[in-house]
Amino acid sequence: MHARSRNYVSESEACKLESIPLDFGDYHPLKPITVTESKTKKMNRKGSTSSTSSSSSSSMLDPLSSVLDGTDPLSLFAAAADPVTTTATMDSTRKKRDKDDSSAVGSDFEPWSSKRGEILARYTTTEKLSIVSGSFSRKATTTGSAVSEKVRTRLEELDDLEEGSQKELLNLTQQDYMNRIEELNQSLKDAWSSDQKVKALKIVIQCSKLLSDTTVIQFYPSKFVLITDILDTFGKLVYERILSMCVDSRVPLPDNFSPESVNDTAKETCLNWFFKIASIRELIPRFYVEAAILKCNKFLSKMGISECLPRLTSMIRGIGDPLVAVYARAYLCRVGMEVAPQLKESLNENFFDFLLTFKQIHGDTVQNQLVVQCVEIPLYLTLYSPAIDWILQCIAYRAPEVLLTEMMERCKNLGNNALLLNSIMSAFRAEFIAARSMDFIGMIKECDESGFPKHLLFRSLGLNLALADPPENDRLQILNEAWKVITKLKNPQDYINCAEVWVEYTCRHFTKREVNTVLADVIKHMTPDRAFEDAYPQLQSIIQKVITYIYDFSLLFSVEKFLPFLDMFQKESVRVEVCKCIMESFIKHQQESTKDPVILNALLHICKTMHDSVNALTLEDEKRMLAALINGFIKMVSFGRDFEQQLSFYVEARSMFCNLEPVLVQLIHSVNQLAMETRKVMKGNHSRKTAAFVRACVAFCFITIPSLSGIFIRLNLYLHSGQVALANQCLSQADAFFKAAVSLVPEVPKMINVDGKMRPSDTFLLEFLCNFFSTLLVVPDHPEQGVLFLVRGLLNVIQDYTWEDNSDDKVRIYTNVLHLLSAMTQEVYIYHVDKVDSNDTLYGGDSKFLAEINKLCETVIAQILDHLKTLGKEETLKRQSQLALYLFNTILAHGDLRNNKLNQLSVNLWNLAQKHGFADTSTMVTTLEYIKKRSKQPEMSHFTDLALRLPLQSRT
Repeated sequence: MHARSRNYVSESEACKLESIPLDFGDYHPLKPITVTESKTKKMNRKGSTSSTSSSSSSSMLDPLSSVLDGTDPLSLFAAAADPVTTTATMDSTRKKRDKDDSSAVGSDFEPWSSKRGEILARYTTTEKLSIVSGSFSRKATTTGSAVSEKVRTRLEELDDLEEGSQKELLNLTQQDYMNRIEELNQSLKDAWSSDQKVKALKIVIQCSKLLSDTTVIQFYPSKFVLITDILDTFGKLVYERILSMCVDSRVPLPDNFSPESVNDTAKETCLNWFFKIASIRELIPRFYVEAAILKCNKFLSKMGISECLPRLTSMIRGIGDPLVAVYARAYLCRVGMEVAPQLKESLNENFFDFLLTFKQIHGDTVQNQLVVQCVEIPLYLTLYSPAIDWILQCIAYRAPEVLLTEMMERCKNLGNNALLLNSIMSAFRAEFIAARSMDFIGMIKECDESGFPKHLLFRSLGLNLALADPPENDRLQILNEAWKVITKLKNPQDYINCAEVWVEYTCRHFTKREVNTVLADVIKHMTPDRAFEDAYPQLQSIIQKVITYIYDFSLLFSVEKFLPFLDMFQKESVRVEVCKCIMESFIKHQQESTKDPVILNALLHICKTMHDSVNALTLEDEKRMLAALINGFIKMVSFGRDFEQQLSFYVEARSMFCNLEPVLVQLIHSVNQLAMETRKVMKGNHSRKTAAFVRACVAFCFITIPSLSGIFIRLNLYLHSGQVALANQCLSQADAFFKAAVSLVPEVPKMINVDGKMRPSDTFLLEFLCNFFSTLLVVPDHPEQGVLFLVRGLLNVIQDYTWEDNSDDKVRIYTNVLHLLSAMTQEVYIYHVDKVDSNDTLYGGDSKFLAEINKLCETVIAQILDHLKTLGKEETLKRQSQLALYLFNTILAHGDLRNNKLNQLSVNLWNLAQKHGFADTSTMVTTLEYIKKRSKQPEMSHFTDLALRLPLQSRT
């Protein structure tokens, strides 16, 4: 192949786009488009004149929509005729109404559903439970009986339930009990769906009676949660049943309907339900069932709910057991907040009633019951917490600050009861509590610690102070008062639960000195008897809070007790999670690179901990995450102009993180970058010292690359590192990298793993070799090796490589080799490496050198033509056509077509591409037009003769 001479500068100038000055005027591509609508009014046909008016509008009008006024008569007709549509409309309206009702209290109100799971998990028992199960047999009724007979029958059925038609199931485990409750809930739904309303009511009454049983007292809060789920279901079923009776002429009630819009049938049904409930003899089931359908009062009168709430509040006064009574009050508050959150007066009265009866807790009846059940008073008092917390949450919701003052006064009147004080601090806004922090500390000090420990009160106060700031003058005194109590705690679990909360307060408002004191105290309490092993979640939380507020790592690691605190994480999985947390914070907050030895030593230790956790069972995702964190740290380390110290750091990091391949890859890139920075500082003119340093960097990469497992990672790093060595005039080292890359090519497997999937490697190999060829253009020949020894070695490897039978990648690679060889024959190469003489300078266009290149070209073209011959079978003719055209274009771009042999070869390839009708006609036409256009350029007249010899053949 005879390559044509190229003048790259003139070609580049010729290919540039012609610059033409443009006058945009008012046009701007970001200016909004205005659509102009033309309205044409036709006149009489005789005159053939028309009047046109134009108006601007932002959008085009739809004539069909305007005629129909936005309505579709067919849809309207179908909606009127189809009852399913009506039902769907009612359902959507009901859902909307339910949504509106639930949103009446706002999203900042924590719903009961979020507390449900916590209560069930906390209040459990291993004792045996009992449950009363009714025999819900439905008695046959005589057809055609009178209404009065029907009513009497239903009343008898209710009496049956109360007079002994039920049996008691004993010795149930907690799970059996919960399963039985769930069965009752399902029975309620089944009975309702099968129109057995009395049976449904009987189930609800039976469940409500269970709330008067406190024989297993520590399970009572969970029992309350389970039973009230059934009551809620019942209340919803009754309300939706009555609501469905209010639909008149398929038009559902509006969201805020008035009792006047409810028809008589619905009102009568509603009254019937209240009368049935009023006939229940026992107080507790009567209260709970009526509270469950409290919302139904909306159908009867506007003031129904506001009148019922005080009455239900008064009913609770008849419940003797204080625990049962407080949960009844909690349920009333729960229902009240759902149906009438504006009626806070009734809720307040409910709570004040509870305060009046609070002394019952310490009465003889309760004390005797606790003795029988072997329950201590501190445990008993915790049973009240969910109910009191809920009641106070309802009262405190969006309440003014004055109410907190009133509650604090009432609490003082009760002798600063700890249980009540804890609930007050949990319920009211953190801003209100924080502003009165010293008042609360005074009340906590005066509390009786026998029933409810003070450290829990300080914990609740600390939770508020984590959300809101106390007065600045009180902050240190608050911390001192709280920590006096916390540090005296003997139980490690009690201690760490409180310390965890107050660490955040300390970090927010104080310096590293106070934080260090707190951490030292935690270490002192949690180290004896390895108590920290049972407190890893709390210790992790402390670390998270410290690095959240102290994200200046030079300050963080100057906290003397921080690293000893980390030593308490002895369990490897937890230790690694903590290290990951610290490294994520460092990468997120560290804005500038660092060389601080304190930070480097500490973070190297942390990264080493993460690295050493990797083993054969570690998941790939975990390895990637750990490697990304370590790489983030490595990138942030910089010793400025002290390049030797920087290289020493990379050497140390390589020895520490040898099991994570992405980290080694990053280190190689970092060292290559270090070598290029050295070159930049020296402006390409290395001194003896910098030359030795750069060779040390190159040696680092050459030693590290073989330890990597990914074949293409190694190939690309050899190429990249060789380019860096070449740029720094390390010619022998560059040759070593390129030779290593050549020798590695035969090891490339047919399939490689890419993101967990096996893919053919041909595409990746082709991409790599093209990049390699681009580099080889500027690599000078070794004086002791033959001409183009690297190119020859690479061609031999390509020749011996086993390619897929149906692959043409080998030919495409050979074609790219022709591009390289053509560029090598030019007097001046298209690009160079600064301070490195390439072969154009070394050989100076020597005829022997050019002859060697021509021999290589002939050999490569022969290989390509041999491959084209093997594609002569019918199933491979399309591939033959494509490759023939590909080689033709290569000769056209790089060959000297004044050579007769090359000219004839190009004509033969053109004909072969079209021979069997697989050539794309448009491509062939475009190519021929290009040749004709080129023939008009200076020194390209021979293209005219070539164009005449290239016929266009039709596919037929």
